[in-house]
Amino acid sequence: MKLGAFSASLSVKDLQVSKTFYETLGFDVFAGDPDHNYLIMKNGNALIGLFQGMFDENILTFNPGWDENANPLDDFTDVRDIQKHLKAKGIPLEREADETTTGPASVVLLDPDGNAILIDQHV
Repeated sequence: MKLGAFSASLSVKDLQVSKTFYETLGFDVFAGDPDHNYLIMKNGNALIGLFQGMFDENILTFNPGWDENANPLDDFTDVRDIQKHLKAKGIPLEREADETTTGPASVVLLDPDGNAILIDQHV
């Protein structure tokens, strides 16, 4: 199973303060829009998303179909197949993808400690 690009999606109090902090650590803005309260930052292969006012907790995020540069991959596991695998293994899902569709979709689950995992396919 290929989960795609990984990033930590951080719930931040002040987008500009967090941007400046992560720039000090060597991250550069890769994508996003401060007018919409989010930025995606990159340092080498490491990705973090900074999100102000969008969710309460930090989220582990995987993007099937993308590499760490948001380039589409030819070979990846579709989020619906990942969902079927998780359900077959008895893992409860907080949000499910519509299995009758193709293309972009997402699944949300919690790890054993309650950490949210978003599997968010954009292709």
